[in-house]
Amino acid sequence: MDKGVLATALGSPAPFGQSQFAFMRGNAFEAKVKADGGAELLRLLYERLGGSSVAPGPDVATPDLSAAGPEGRAARTALALREATATGGWALLDHPMLALEVAGSPAYLEPDAVVVHPDGRWTVVEIKSFPMIDASADASKVGAAARQAAVYVLALERVAAVTEGAEVGQRVLLVCPRDFSNLPTASVVDVRKQRAVTRRQLTRLTRIEDIAAELPEGTTFDPACPSEELDAAVAAVPPAYAPECLAACELAFHCRAKSRAEGAVETLGRSVRGELGGLTTVAGVLAAAAGKEGDPADPTVAALRRAAALRAEALESAAALRAGAREAASVPGAGAPEGAAACR
Repeated sequence: MDKGVLATALGSPAPFGQSQFAFMRGNAFEAKVKADGGAELLRLLYERLGGSSVAPGPDVATPDLSAAGPEGRAARTALALREATATGGWALLDHPMLALEVAGSPAYLEPDAVVVHPDGRWTVVEIKSFPMIDASADASKVGAAARQAAVYVLALERVAAVTEGAEVGQRVLLVCPRDFSNLPTASVVDVRKQRAVTRRQLTRLTRIEDIAAELPEGTTFDPACPSEELDAAVAAVPPAYAPECLAACELAFHCRAKSRAEGAVETLGRSVRGELGGLTTVAGVLAAAAGKEGDPADPTVAALRRAAALRAEALESAAALRAGAREAASVPGAGAPEGAAACR
């Protein structure tokens, strides 16, 4: 289903997305990097990764990957990868389509580019519009790009497993604008850690068939359904809301509203939820801190009551200081140097 359409039908549209200006700038930079058959991209890759005695020349293969639908494009990409590996030359695949099984369902992925080396190695290329200033880029953005590229590496490994002589590189090429210009520069990013984490997470995902089997009979997520029915259908799949969802999920604003209405502590973040143990609501936390609920022997409850006592002491001290300041201000000349009152 299209979660963006679903969120709009529920009355909680996600007000985020890439601006048109940023989208156009990113497309223009990618087109510059891939101009002239990807000559600049291949030059950067050869400089940063090397691994072959034969530098890419003007005869680099750029196979046509067009086909009907994502399944057809994924099959055409796999065929092009096998042919390029068997040929033993350089090849640049522009926006290939890869397939990866996620919770028992195929997900189709489209990296910016994949380069086939003469030695049979396949390298993922990610092109981003954020700058590298003095050969260094924003760490959070590089991390996000590494996680994204790790998924492409996993998808490529499925094709490489049935391709003789193929090997998927665990280092990817990240291409960004240099300093404050529109000229491309590149850096090599090792994604072995991100790949291992992603692979472990994929194996832990609950299969879609298992989730569907637990839904009530007749459940549908059709946006044309009445809002009450649609809301009940979405509620049938328990959410795991956290503030981090706001940057990635179209249904995050809907889940946040529900979480706030229920007073769930997850609204404050996963770290807070982890610290509060068996206390799952904000009302329950406040009651435990006030001594109205909870087992005093529980370390979490004891810590909350200690924090509440310290807060009360701090508020009392602040109130006493303010009262003293007001009393001093009401006495003429109080706290002023000798003779200051007469001067006034």
